[in-house]
Amino acid sequence: MTDAAPDEIDLDYARAIADRANRYMDLYAIAPTPENFSIWFSYSRGDVPELKRTIDVLIAGKKRFDAMTSRELHKTYIASGFTAEIAGDLPEQFKSVMTDASQYVSDAIADNQTQMLAMDEMADQASSGIDPKHLVKRLMGELNNAATRSSQLQSNLSETSRELDAIRESLNHAEQRANTDTLTGLPNRRAFDECLRIAQIEAMEGGLPLGLLMIDIDHFKRFNDNFGHGVGDQVLRLIATTLRDRLRENDLPARYGGEELIAVLPGATLAVCEAVGERIRRSIAECRLTRRSTGETLPGVTVSIGIAQFRFGESITQLIERCDEALYLAKRTGRNRIVTELRVEGRSVG
Repeated sequence: MTDAAPDEIDLDYARAIADRANRYMDLYAIAPTPENFSIWFSYSRGDVPELKRTIDVLIAGKKRFDAMTSRELHKTYIASGFTAEIAGDLPEQFKSVMTDASQYVSDAIADNQTQMLAMDEMADQASSGIDPKHLVKRLMGELNNAATRSSQLQSNLSETSRELDAIRESLNHAEQRANTDTLTGLPNRRAFDECLRIAQIEAMEGGLPLGLLMIDIDHFKRFNDNFGHGVGDQVLRLIATTLRDRLRENDLPARYGGEELIAVLPGATLAVCEAVGERIRRSIAECRLTRRSTGETLPGVTVSIGIAQFRFGESITQLIERCDEALYLAKRTGRNRIVTELRVEGRSVG
């Protein structure tokens, strides 16, 4: 019954799920708000595998479900429409193809039933003394018709298969476009959020480190104002290329927004993140830019980088906030440098 739409759930089943959700909330001392209830109802029902997986990991790690954690779960898996996979969202083209395919099969079944009746009738006629030549001729006709229908069905289904392949390719391209920043060619914020969510779960399950780099182009507004947005766009593309080239194969670079870029480094400690960040910072600082239209040498471009490491059980928002604080400190203390969350915490303690 877990596959039924919300308005199709049996009343007794819904009550059982609600009771289970309430028991979970009592067990983990969770405030009975509508948002929290929606999280635990979905968890109890098991209709969002990623939500269930995340909560199971948090429970195994004895993580408290405080207000911050609950907000993050609701925002990520409930409010974001994570479960919105309903037939009404399928393209009309897909619906049309499926309707045609269903009709092909229905026609084939009907034809087969008609043929079986004809064969039974001929068997009865054979035992009643009808001219065998007539029966053989009729039988040959039925077999030829069956072969023709089979060939036509095969042709129709082959065409349907080709149309489905075209739809699948179109959907893959659409998904790729939806996840890609058009200017830099990097994954966009949407793709980054999904990648970090998966990396967070894997880090908790495997007890592995997870690093995050936030990169901001120094004085980018001034650069845009002095040389124009066209040149500014070229600088962003250059930074994106450098980021791709200097990251490891399993890392994910993305454009976070404006002149900010970000990178997820699965399995990376702070020391590894610092080494990777330094390669990126140095490579960009050593670039020499020339304006193609005039041959004019442009000022050098530098970046500031903040680094943070995921802590078991924390929300994605908390991780990003610590990384952003490290980036802010890098910019405040001179730019063109790397600052980790440890330095931010050391400054706070001091």
